[in-house]
Amino acid sequence: MSEEFKRKLSSRKLWMALAAFITSVLVLFGMDGDTITKVTAMITALGSVVAYLVAEGFVDAERIKNDAGDSVGTSEKSQ
Repeated sequence: MSEEFKRKLSSRKLWMALAAFITSVLVLFGMDGDTITKVTAMITALGSVVAYLVAEGFVDAERIKNDAGDSVGTSEKSQ
């Protein structure tokens, strides 16, 4: 997955826009308020989980990159 796509998936604005769009569609089709509230809650919860996973992925990738750089520097110093 590209870095740009990951960044967009973790955007709160994206998830709020998606929740607003789906809420509007549910209202258009005459769904009851309780169902709309539950669907909106699930979308925002999913957005939070996705944002957390993407952020942790970035942190892990940086840690691996830094660890790889440290081990290369260490082996060069020992020679």
